[in-house]
Amino acid sequence: MSQKKLSMKVQKSIALIAHDSMKDDLLEWASKNRKVLAQSTLYATGTTGGLLAKELGLEIHNMKSGPLGGDLQIGAKIAEGKIDVLIFFWDPLEAQPHDPDVKALLRMAVVWNIPAATNRATADFIFSSPFMDQPYQHIVPDYSAHLKRMEGKI
Repeated sequence: MSQKKLSMKVQKSIALIAHDSMKDDLLEWASKNRKVLAQSTLYATGTTGGLLAKELGLEIHNMKSGPLGGDLQIGAKIAEGKIDVLIFFWDPLEAQPHDPDVKALLRMAVVWNIPAATNRATADFIFSSPFMDQPYQHIVPDYSAHLKRMEGKI
């Protein structure tokens, strides 16, 4: 499959999500990383976004709650190229009623080759990367040939 390069600007668009049991951990991590977050465009799902806005005093673009479609809204923004980084503190030990949506969200991060942290250590590594405060060219598959093949089948 051919590839193409997409540009991430210096100011990153970051999605922040946390399952209920992980919200305190995300809030603590976000407070520690407030300086970087303040220089970014922030998106979050429902309750998480409200908690982050209150804790950080920053503007957050809130989607619906995860179980009500917020995970899918964030996934759509990734597919549209509007999200550069996904920080998703998920609880691997707790079954979620919207597990298929979570899987779809993580799939979009992989399909569009954006950095995705599912735990605090990975989020720390991403935020300590020199690419966080400079433009970055990331390579994504060029899906145009796939789309043309699919058009012929419809």
